Amino acid sequence: MMIGMNTETCDPVELASLREIFASRPEAAPPAGWEAVRSFEAEHGIVLPEPYRTFVAEVCDGLRAGPPSYGLLPFAQTPPDWGSGRHSRLLAEPFPLTAAWMWENDEKDKENEEALSEPELEARMEAAFDHGSLLLGTDGCGMYWHLVVTGPQRGHVWLIDEYGALPFGTSPGTSPMPGTPGFTGWVTHWSQGRSWFAGAPGDAPEGAA
Repeated sequence: MMIGMNTETCDPVELASLREIFASRPEAAPPAGWEAVRSFEAEHGIVLPEPYRTFVAEVCDGLRAGPPSYGLLPFAQTPPDWGSGRHSRLLAEPFPLTAAWMWENDEKDKENEEALSEPELEARMEAAFDHGSLLLGTDGCGMYWHLVVTGPQRGHVWLIDEYGALPFGTSPGTSPMPGTPGFTGWVTHWSQGRSWFAGAPGDAPEGAA
């Protein structure tokens, strides 16, 4: 996890920033409330990372305008195009990645540089999709945004699709998605009409203000 990211207590400045972004949007869903949040956490054996935890309990639990393009999901839902017949999502199992992994082009374990068998590759891909993360929404075409809730990347937002998995938020030049890591940084990036990807200044996300 990036040093300095506080996922255990809600920063009042971050929460105020989130309130300001969503206050001007009358279509924002009402907050879920603390009872619903705690019930969800008990069911899945997790504690949601801050400031997302307080955000869904006290500020907003979904916004059709985004982020991302097809809307910010209520915290206990999956996107309509997620499909049936998938593996069970195990939020208490640690999210398996700590660095970007483009499995379309590279069938090696990037941390150990050991060749992966096809079953090992598929198992690790499934874990990236289904372990230790909450789905925030989709940009369509199988591109899903995840908030990591368990493991070293707890609190970080990742984009995962058929080609690979990328974390949002690092310094320019070191990531295809530079920005401030974490849920607040991700939402703020969207609210400013900025592209998710470096090198595409005119490509603002749909619905951004």
